[in-house]
Amino acid sequence: MQSLHKNKDKLSCLSMHRLPVMVLLMVFAAALSACSPGGSAQSGTASQQGGWASSGTTELTVSAAASLTDSLQEIQQMYEQKFPNVKLTFNFAASGTLQKQIEQGAPADLFLSAGSKQMEALVSQKLIDPDHQTNLLTNELVLVVPKDSPNPPTSLQDLAQPGLKRLAVGTPESVPAGMYAQQTLQAANLWDSLQSRIVQTKDVKQVLSYVETSNADAGFVYKTDALESNGVHIAFTAAPDSHDPIVYPAGVLAGTAHREEAAQFYAYLQTDEAQAVFEKYGFSRVSSGS
Repeated sequence: MQSLHKNKDKLSCLSMHRLPVMVLLMVFAAALSACSPGGSAQSGTASQQGGWASSGTTELTVSAAASLTDSLQEIQQMYEQKFPNVKLTFNFAASGTLQKQIEQGAPADLFLSAGSKQMEALVSQKLIDPDHQTNLLTNELVLVVPKDSPNPPTSLQDLAQPGLKRLAVGTPESVPAGMYAQQTLQAANLWDSLQSRIVQTKDVKQVLSYVETSNADAGFVYKTDALESNGVHIAFTAAPDSHDPIVYPAGVLAGTAHREEAAQFYAYLQTDEAQAVFEKYGFSRVSSGS
């Protein structure tokens, strides 16, 4: 019995010595939990970054006219540096094509069109938030020819000369630049007589490509597209009163799942910083009252 009591005393003594160690281990485990990625301390920090509510990355899909490709890709780099928790994904195409995609339910958070007609159609269908829709930029319509063209036309009437066999124009029904070109040629009574020479394209970038590679003798593009190319020469600028005003409206989709983030990017596109990038590529700001 005496031996049993001695053993009990030893166990009791050992337990008393182990108790502080166990307490320390429990405190250490609690500290690790608080500092882990799922812990509240980390979550609190993430929620405060940049004033955004979510610690994850938000992906915004922006459907934009093909003529905005280069300027928006530069803006993308600037914006994602400022807001690393936002990823911008662009869908570049003709404005009419993008309009149809949105009408058919294609995912998009913002729409940037090269013409008012496409934006107005979506607004009328309540697919664009009317409180987040504005005319963002303006542009000019120019006729371009290959860089080494020996006798470039200097006026619309020169397009009727026999030496010009192929004139590239965006499809007027879906490409705003093509619609403006059609209006300009109609104003000069040339649209019908040039039909056999006109090559219609899917977007303004394809017009530029055709002229650069001499698959077309001339083509109507935006000034911004012409300035980006080393393979073409601007023959002349279409008179502003020969076509509808060239405006680029921007709008937030009414059905966006990322309303706050979409509205913030929409607002950023109107800042001096973003507008300076657009101007670098040849766009102009919309004058007040437009």
